[in-house]
Amino acid sequence: MAVHYRELGINEINRELFRTFQRKQIVTNCWRKEDGRWVIKNEPFIDDWGEDDYEELVRCLKNTAATGGFVYGAFINGELKGFVSVEGEPLGSKFQYMDLSSIHVSQDMRGKGIGKELFSAAKGFAREKNAEKLYISAHSAVESQAFYQAMGCREAEEYHPGHVEREPYDCQLECGLL
Repeated sequence: MAVHYRELGINEINRELFRTFQRKQIVTNCWRKEDGRWVIKNEPFIDDWGEDDYEELVRCLKNTAATGGFVYGAFINGELKGFVSVEGEPLGSKFQYMDLSSIHVSQDMRGKGIGKELFSAAKGFAREKNAEKLYISAHSAVESQAFYQAMGCREAEEYHPGHVEREPYDCQLECGLL
């Protein structure tokens, strides 16, 4: 199984690109911050995307590509099996962050190193933009957080208010680029 990685052009980002992509994630436990401490809570749900979610995703990824950001995919036999996006404009009080706005691996391909390669590509893009760190508003599922910890992420020193407002249960993370 050979995985081919490449940057995605704005014209190829459409609903058809995701025809075989499986977003589904069965979540049992999540990290929650309570009284200034991180604790694991039993919060079962199934995270999956419907058509409206895919429409929004396509709109956001096209915008990322159109505004100087980075959209990068992992393909197997011509089918998208993972993608990452980094916004083109820096964040933070000192513009120290580049915003990793999405990273997803198809359910059928998780645990095979694709996420690690996508994350590495995102870090490379951020380095080229002279950022100090990636900023990630990350899914709080225990499995998702284990991935980010393995990638060297930790709690962000500075939270981005817009991300916190949009996804109050996300964990706000950062990853140094050195």
